[in-house]
Amino acid sequence: MKLTKNNRRLRIKRRIRKILFGTADVPRLTVFRSNKEIYASVVNDENSQTICSTSSLTKDFKNKGNKIEQSVEVGKNIAKLALSKGVKECCFDRNGYLYHGRVKSLAESARKEGLKF
Repeated sequence: MKLTKNNRRLRIKRRIRKILFGTADVPRLTVFRSNKEIYASVVNDENSQTICSTSSLTKDFKNKGNKIEQSVEVGKNIAKLALSKGVKECCFDRNGYLYHGRVKSLAESARKEGLKF
């Protein structure tokens, strides 16, 4: 089987998800990145429940700049939503993507807003 870019990401994702598990105390902040948009969710894996989620497609999303600026805004929004739901700490699931570019900017902006991981 030829290892495509997406198959490589999914292989890395499975390796990461063996280790990461979101609980009620420390949920999992997961990131999905498409070619145009970026999505972030805070998930409790014990109950298979999404605590909060946001993306660059939501109606209250204001930033229409480049993709890095959009991911910074999504990081701020997910941190505010998580803190309002009582989540102060989470584990970061980069979902097989490299910690670089849009994923890194989302994580750093969430940290600046007060979310610990």
